[in-house]
Amino acid sequence: MEPEMQPPQPETQPSEPEALPTEAAAEAALTTEPVLPARDPWETRAVRWMFLGSQGLRAGWSVALFILLLGLIGAGVGFVFFKTHLFDPKAHFTASFLFFGELMQVAGLVGAAAIVALIEGRRGNPLVFNLTGPRRTARFFSGLAVGFLALSALVGTMAWGGWLQFGPAALTGAAIYKMGAFWGCAFVLVGCSEEGLFRCYLQFTLTRGINFWWALGIIALICGELLLTRKGNGPWGVYIMALLGLIPCLLLHIRKTPGAAFWQAAWVTSTLFGFVHTGNNGENWIGIFAAAAIGFVFCVSIRVTGSAWWAIGCHAGWDWTETYFFGAIDSGNVATGHYLTTTPVGKALWSGGTDGPEGSVLVLGAILLILVALLAIYGRKKAATLPAPAIEQVA
Repeated sequence: MEPEMQPPQPETQPSEPEALPTEAAAEAALTTEPVLPARDPWETRAVRWMFLGSQGLRAGWSVALFILLLGLIGAGVGFVFFKTHLFDPKAHFTASFLFFGELMQVAGLVGAAAIVALIEGRRGNPLVFNLTGPRRTARFFSGLAVGFLALSALVGTMAWGGWLQFGPAALTGAAIYKMGAFWGCAFVLVGCSEEGLFRCYLQFTLTRGINFWWALGIIALICGELLLTRKGNGPWGVYIMALLGLIPCLLLHIRKTPGAAFWQAAWVTSTLFGFVHTGNNGENWIGIFAAAAIGFVFCVSIRVTGSAWWAIGCHAGWDWTETYFFGAIDSGNVATGHYLTTTPVGKALWSGGTDGPEGSVLVLGAILLILVALLAIYGRKKAATLPAPAIEQVA
């Protein structure tokens, strides 16, 4: 039998090969580079580096802008006060004179701080400059009490040693409370004004933008200005403060201690605080050094309480007690409308002479008492977290 014939099978067509990239396309794929954003011109980068750091506007430019705005706004408010006869620059040391004069300064501070805070991206809030810590009201009144007690202890010691003599009260009846309240408001403004400039804005801003060499340069400029333009013993208080801070700040720099910039800024602001007091009448070197030293204590208060509210209260309480309550000489001036009356007796080293209690060597004990009280109340707790941002590194 013939074998059965099988039907022919259809031939399988080979599948069509996938299209291969052409040689030109492959070469283009290999040579194509990613598209990079265009860089700014070097002039733009240089200007940006000059004015902007890791935290925005550099600290030096921030301070310059702040001082300019402070002068402009303060002058504007002062012009209004002068035209409305609220402030008379020729008036004696009265509560009204001090109140409106300091109100002018505080208005300038708040306005300048708000504008700088807005430019720096801090939402225009002037409280960011060392005024946002916890329990602000309690801190303020605690400082107020310490200031009153420390100055009272100083006056009491001077009277006990025979270096201060009490006279008759200058006020009686309702006038005691009326003038006491008026002077109290004025000295709260003094605390806000001076602490707002030195321990709030300057301390905060310099902390984020200073190192030892910048601090040393600023201190050298301060001392150099005194050497060239000032005479007498008063400037020695500034020189002593400058020398006392030199070695500690240098060691902090060498050891690269975290938070060193805060203390370097405190060295500058405290020395500067003593420097501005050299223009007062009747100051001696002890009074100038005392101003610088209490400025440093107020910096310590920021460190341990988290804000400058304690310093504001202590400053106001000290000045009110000295000027109004005891009627003592304050940098060569006696207030009009004070309560008690006191007169320095004996050598100026102990009595303070024309500087008043702040010019007595005993004031150094009172400042030490304030520091001890501050550390006793707040020092046992963990150091407060300050609102200042990370340190801007300045070459």
